[in-house]
Parts: sequence; structure tokens; C-alpha cells
Amino acid sequence: MEVRKQLMRYLLMLILCSNTFISRIQAESVTPEEAMLLRDEVRGMFYHAFDGYMDHAFPRDELKPLSCSGEDTLGGYALTLIDSLDTLALMGDLEHFTTSVEWIGKNLRFDINKTVSVFETTIRILGGLLSAHLIASDYATGMRIPSYNDELLHLAEDLARRLLPAFDTPTGIPYGSVNLLYGVDENESKITSTAGGGTLTLEFGVLSRLTDDPIFEQVTKNSVLALWARRSRINLVGAHINVFTGEWTQKDAGIGTSIDSFYEYLLKAFLLFGDEEYLFIFQEAYAAAMHYLYNDPWYVEVNMNSAALVWPLFNSLQAFWPGLQVLAGDVDPAIRTHTAFFSVWKRYGFTPEGFNLATLSVQHGQRSYPLRPELIESTYWLYKATRDSRYLDAGRDMVASLQYGARCTCGYCHISDVEFHKQEDHMESFFLAETVKYLWLLFDLAAGSDNLVENGPYKYIFSTEGHLLPATPQISLVQEHCSYIGAFCPRSNFGHESPTFDIPMDSQESNATKTVLDTTSLFGHSDGHKSSSVSGVIKIILQGLCPGLSHGQKYGISYVASHSTTPRDEPVDQRVGDVVQSHSVVLLSDSSAISTPVNLQNNTEPSSKGDSETFRE
Repeated sequence: MEVRKQLMRYLLMLILCSNTFISRIQAESVTPEEAMLLRDEVRGMFYHAFDGYMDHAFPRDELKPLSCSGEDTLGGYALTLIDSLDTLALMGDLEHFTTSVEWIGKNLRFDINKTVSVFETTIRILGGLLSAHLIASDYATGMRIPSYNDELLHLAEDLARRLLPAFDTPTGIPYGSVNLLYGVDENESKITSTAGGGTLTLEFGVLSRLTDDPIFEQVTKNSVLALWARRSRINLVGAHINVFTGEWTQKDAGIGTSIDSFYEYLLKAFLLFGDEEYLFIFQEAYAAAMHYLYNDPWYVEVNMNSAALVWPLFNSLQAFWPGLQVLAGDVDPAIRTHTAFFSVWKRYGFTPEGFNLATLSVQHGQRSYPLRPELIESTYWLYKATRDSRYLDAGRDMVASLQYGARCTCGYCHISDVEFHKQEDHMESFFLAETVKYLWLLFDLAAGSDNLVENGPYKYIFSTEGHLLPATPQISLVQEHCSYIGAFCPRSNFGHESPTFDIPMDSQESNATKTVLDTTSLFGHSDGHKSSSVSGVIKIILQGLCPGLSHGQKYGISYVASHSTTPRDEPVDQRVGDVVQSHSVVLLSDSSAISTPVNLQNNTEPSSKGDSETFRE
């Protein structure tokens, strides 16, 4: 293992020192004034693509930007429009947001004879509908539509119920596809990806909270638990599994293709819902990934049982990982990995689907760049965490690549070969849902951050499709059956007595009483990666406490700076072998800081979101 790590470090040095990867002439860093210009340029990129879709492809699913025509790629229900809704809202375009929501409410139907991907339909369609509903129905967002009457929520519930038959398997892990009219076909494949079964919890969980029907959350959590129950002895999961037998059919473990967003949704489900079971699983899974898959600064694929090296490959879907590490508070390795990944972008102008770390060349058969957002997403999160101008410089380079390499007649084109920048006549809906969204957020943050995410009424969790899911009391304070109007619970729960609190209150606070607690009293102290773990405390926004709830259910959590860094609790080691690894997990904060780490101790024994195609499982 140590020899392999030394080899990977040597390969990185070759890359970083190569004139091919990094120009000798460094451009000046992005200034706040230039950030404003870049933000406006990205806004123009969005409308070039969005208008191209609406003029030439709508209501078909996606745009063919070279021929200026449309194609149905998922279900034939205006996929790109639905995927773009919260980006319109984020940019403050109430006119287009309103007309789009009204059209969808009047015209979209899911009682159609179409067999669709459960994963893609969930993250793109269900997530897009729910995010737009939460924005359009809430005055606090500034994008409330007066005529809106929950049409998107009703559509989301109808769609989710049509996806439910996919979960009717012996393991609880869903089929990969389902027919929206007839259910699962008798000849449907019993093999699905780990990401396909483990990346449904946010959308289905939000729907359960909005409809008061627990079935959606239950089936998706059962799927996650079923996958995790079949992990290897060293806490790794494979890429593909038989949903009937529970046997792994592809035992390659990694953080990219077919597995990536499984890790992502473990942490994000905890952050959004406060369900600590997701956090505990994430702690175990993340520690195993860092021990067996991490060859500083790259990640490789190994056999899930033996940890034997299978594939020394950087695939483009791995690029989300540094952003996830920012959310987890493990910033130092995130910085190093982002530097390595971005060096590949610098070499080709884009990241190919696969880059061979042994030959330092584009992997055969994986030469394309389908406008993926993952590296841009991580760039945004790292800038948000560090305010380091290098990430603005990286964003500027990405804008230049897209403008000069991918822009075409009616939108932005797939790049079929990153070495020759050959354009292909297709534009994925996620270009508008994620790629330009993260670029716009990056530069808007540098220019003054006047947007719903940074200055809105809620903290937002981004789905794996980049959809905005707010941590409102209705969504984040779960299963308590309490009313959060004012700060009281229904009398039926407590008789005629008001709830009492053991936490000291500030008498000057209002109903949404704010109390500051030392996070070590909740989570313990972490001593891993000290330099990247920002000390602080968690600010608890009490929205009306109800007895019997966990802290994650009671509290809305955000970051405030600490006046003391002295830990109150010592970490507890859970020893499995002789090697102890510690990585920090934090709750993401406001726009300027990362919160105090949750202790993460996972000790392991010593020692493929999407395929290379566009679908991202």
C-alpha cells in the first residue's frame, strides 16, 4: 500500500511539473470587478442554452445544439425545462420561472407508457419539481407565484408513486427501470448500480415530509440499509448488485462511476433530515474510502473484499469528491485532490471521462466531456470554504474552455474528444441544472453573493443534480408531529402544559429562540486533519422543541465562530485492527465558514454516478 502511495505521489509531481499541464505564464488572479463580469458572462451562457432549448427543442427532453432541434432522452416530458426551474429562480428571473411553472402545472402528465430510469427520473424530474415547488409556494424566497396551488407537488407525488413498484424486490433495492404506466417489466434486469439504489433518499424524503406519507422515505432508506448491510468486511461497497439475491455482480469499489452519489447522499441525508443513522454509515464508509481508495492525491478502484488494486483511473465523476469533503470538513485532502483533478482539465481544456494514471493519457473509449459539472461543483465549495482566489482562477479557465470549445449555434455541445475538441450534437439537461449554476454561484459569491442560496431564508442542501432543497422546519425537523407556528407543540401531545427546556434561553430572543451550544457536547472532539478543521460552535435555532426528539430533529444547525477551541470530550476509538484513521465531519455553515467537526473515528485493518456514458449512476 505504501509503495503504491509513493508511486501515485511521484506521478502527480510529474503532472504538476509538466509544462503541458501548467503554463509558465500565470494569469493575474480574478478581482471582484472581474468576478462580476464573469458572473454576468455565465448568466449569458445560461440564457444562450436555455433560449436555444425553448426556441428549438421544447417540449422535448433535450436540445441538439448543433442542428437546433430537440430529442426525447428520458421520458418525453420537457426534461430540460424541469431541470432548469430552480436555476431560473436562483438568478431572480421571476417572469420565466412563473411561466415555466404554470406551463408544467397545466400540461405535464406521467400516466404514459414509458420505461424510465428510476435514478435519473428521481434526481432530474422529481428533484426539479420539488425544488421549484418549495420556491414557488413560499413568500420568504421572494419568488412566490400568486397563482400557484401546489401543482408541482401533486405531480411529484404522482411520479413517485409510479416509481414505487421498482422497490418491490426481495432485498428492497430497487430495479434500475420502471414503466410509468405498467410498473416493472417482467424482463427487467435484476442488476442495478450502488448509486442507483443509494441516491434517492433526499428527493423521496422531502416528498414524505411535504405529503405526510412516510412510504417514500421508508423505501429509499431501506434500500440504503440493504446496500450497506452487504458491504465487505473492510466497509467497501461494489459497483453493481443483484436486487433479488443481494450478490455483488461487480466488486470494484471506488468513488466514481456507479458508486459516487451513494457516499454523497449519506452525508446530505443527515444534514437535511437530522437522521443520525446516515451519519454513522457515512463515517464508516468515508473512513474506509480514505484508507483503501485514497492514493494521495488520486483515488483508485480496488476489489471491495481484498483491497487489491483493480484500476488506476481518474474518471470524471470522481470530481465531486472534494466538494463532499468540504461538507465533511476534510478540507486539506480536498485541496490536494482538486489540484490534481484540475491539472487534467488544464491539460485538455476539459476533463475526459477517463484519465489513465499509469500512462498519464486519456483512457481509450473514455475521451468525451459531456458538459459535466462535478469539478466545477468542487471548485465552488472549495472557494466557499477557503476564499482562495485560485478557485476563481480555475472557474475563469472553465468558463473560457466552455465558451471557446463547447459553445455552438443554439447552446453548448458535448465534446466527443477532449484532445481534438470535437463537438457532438447533444446538450444534457444537467448543463443548465448544475454546470452553469455552480459557475454562477462561484462568481456571485466573489462579487457579493446576492442570491437565494447565500442570503435566502434557509440553508440549502444541493441534490446530486444541483437542485435546491431547503432545511425548513417541515423538512428538517422530522417525525415529531409538532406544529412549528410560534414555538409551541399541539396540546394533544402535551395536555395543557407548554413544553419546558433544559437549555438556557436568552430572554431577548423571539419565538425562533437562538441558543449557542458547544458542539463537543453533542458530537465530541476530533483530532484528525487539525489544520483543515475550523473550530466553532453550532448555533441552534429552536423552532419549538418537542419532547423525545434527538438534537438533529429538534434543531436547525448553522455555524457561528467560536471563542474557545478547547475540547470538552475526548474521542472514543472503536478499534477493529491496529490502524486508526480519523477524518473530520462538520455541518456546513453559512457563506463564509465551515463548522466545528463531528468526531469521525473508523479503524480499518491494515493492508463505476454513471458509467462512462452520460447517465450518472
